[in-house]
Amino acid sequence: MEESVRETFALSQKDLRQQPSLNLAYLGDAVHELIVRTVLLERSAGRVDQLNKAALPYVSAVGQAKMTEAVLPLLGEEESAVYRRGRNAHTESKAKNASLQEYHKATGLEALWGYLYLQGRSDRVLELMKAGMDYVDGNAH
Repeated sequence: MEESVRETFALSQKDLRQQPSLNLAYLGDAVHELIVRTVLLERSAGRVDQLNKAALPYVSAVGQAKMTEAVLPLLGEEESAVYRRGRNAHTESKAKNASLQEYHKATGLEALWGYLYLQGRSDRVLELMKAGMDYVDGNAH
């Protein structure tokens, strides 16, 4: 999809190593949310309030931090470096219902999603998201 966005809006691909980690996390948050919402909608087309409640374990900073436990062992060197850069980025905002450590882990994960998405590696995002969501669900292998 990112390629179609670039083509439609005549955007050039930027060097992702120069992209600030928090910018990657900004995009990665949307990628994460889109995948979770798609999965939940396809699993059970309930009311919006039910879907929002079902999304919380996956989209909250606490849930995303938990997902990192399953995702980190699966990362290659480059992916790990992107995650660490995002995790260590200085943020002005504070987590509402999470510890600072959980918030930083979630930011690292979102930065990774943004990075992989911009690389055109949506398949890798899906693979890692599945592992993370399964872990949160208690279905880890």
